Formats: sequence, C-alpha cells, structure tokens
Amino acid sequence: MKTVLLTVGKTTSKHIAACISDYVERIGHYMPFVLQTIPDLKNTKNMSFAEQKELEGEMILKQIDSGDVLVLLDEGGEERRSVDFAKWLERKTLHVRRLVFVIGGPYGFSAKVYARCNEKVSLSRMTFSHQMVRLIFVEQLYRACTINKGEPYHHE
Repeated sequence: MKTVLLTVGKTTSKHIAACISDYVERIGHYMPFVLQTIPDLKNTKNMSFAEQKELEGEMILKQIDSGDVLVLLDEGGEERRSVDFAKWLERKTLHVRRLVFVIGGPYGFSAKVYARCNEKVSLSRMTFSHQMVRLIFVEQLYRACTINKGEPYHHE
C-alpha cells in the first residue's frame, strides 16, 4: 500500500519542516510514503473563505484517483488512541492500494472534498496550527508503524 499525506501550502517553519522530514524518512522504512504539497492560493485578498475552500478543494480532488481511500484530517473526524490507529492502518494495508490523508487549508474543506472522502480522522479535540498538525500526524503515522512491527518506540 502506498500512503500519501497531501497538504495545502508549504510548512513555513524551518524547525517544524526539519522534524517533519525526519519522520517522513523514518516512515519510508516501513511503507511507501510521500508528502505532497499543493501550493498556497495566490491573490486571495478579494476572495471569500468559501471561494478559497472551493479552489483548494478542486486542487485536492485533482490529486485523488478513483480507487484511492481518502481520509481527511478534520476536527469532526473520529478520534483514536495510537494503538487503535495502528490497528486501523494495519487493516487498511490488506485492502487498499493507495491511502491518501489530507490536511486542508486554514478554512477547512469544500463540500465536494467532504463528499468524496471515505473517512475523517481527528488528532485531538484541541486546535493546532496547520504547521503543527503536519508534524503531529507524521509522528503518529510513524508511531503506528512501530506499533505494528512490535518495536519499542511506543510505551503503554
């Protein structure tokens, strides 16, 4: 199974970007994984939040193939403990060719993206910056990989 993390906009903090790169490299030892970035929208000053979500949604959907399982990282998604997320991921590896996680822009996802998604996952009830969500997610994906391999990274 190939796993993709699709994000809207670049990670601007060099420190967070370095940590993300470290986890992306680690995940690559366990599964085919790619971090893919959709460029930030330009000239948004005169656009409503709804217009921005629609344009970002179109760019997101262009990256999704018909057979992909699309999972949105969304505050309204299901929360899981790390061990449960690892079990969920392991089940996906048996039946899914390409698993795509998406972190949207600052105003969320368009209705079309919600309509296309297969599942929604929430990392927490708390709100994090989009920069931090990227780091937290790749750390949790790495953690899930180590849990599934029985490695000592995660402690109960």
